[in-house]
Amino acid sequence: MTLQTREVAWNRSGRLVVDGVTLSPRPGETVGLLGPNGSGKSSLIRLLSGTARPTAGVVTLDDTSLAAVSRRDAARAIATVTQHADTVVDITVRDIVALGRIPHRGAFGGHRQADDAAVSDALERTGLTGKAGELWHRLSGGERQRVHIARALAQQPRELLLDEPTNHLDIRYQLDLLQLITELPVTTVVALHDLNLAAMFCDALLVLKDGRAVAAGAPADVLTPELIALVYDVDATVDLDEKAHRPLIRFNPSSRDAHRPAADAEA
Repeated sequence: MTLQTREVAWNRSGRLVVDGVTLSPRPGETVGLLGPNGSGKSSLIRLLSGTARPTAGVVTLDDTSLAAVSRRDAARAIATVTQHADTVVDITVRDIVALGRIPHRGAFGGHRQADDAAVSDALERTGLTGKAGELWHRLSGGERQRVHIARALAQQPRELLLDEPTNHLDIRYQLDLLQLITELPVTTVVALHDLNLAAMFCDALLVLKDGRAVAAGAPADVLTPELIALVYDVDATVDLDEKAHRPLIRFNPSSRDAHRPAADAEA
């Protein structure tokens, strides 16, 4: 069993930001959430993580309503990396990553050896071993993002939720990170903007528009020119890599942009 949603809706401050979405990943699968800004990707991540509760429908973990699962049990199973994770306390990289071990600590503390091993492994996997002793405020935006991903890995979850994890990362680290995620023995739901990265690394996709699911399935089935035009209002050509059975998307200038004067196009 995995973390799932059944017809969830969330009315936030009078606005329906998620509208009847069902998500049922297979164990170990990497599911990409796609859609333009405001489509409901981050809101659905919040519902899956338990930081927000749906106004209709249900989020379940192992067929039990997430609302009925203890916070400790949920934290041991689910790790989340949000877009704007930050800390006001200036501590070292290793100390931040070690926060991922908190759910595994009992009344008398945790297992120091297991905690140290998990933290060291997370630092190594994210390429941060050499930064372990550095202070948070000295890190670049991309390094800070990797630190929070390392914290999630140190948590050793079986469900991993990532909201735009490749933001602020150089291309090399985008590729390295998504490769790492797909190799982890966890079920992952990751919100992405880059359609080609989603096509390259995700097993399945769920496409949202205005809070609703408009398409779901394998990347080769979902990422069609028609779907891209409907959701993103852009013209695209989609080629299929026959060997990998993965789509490759090329974006074309829209007809109106193609005929705009150069001065307007550069404005």
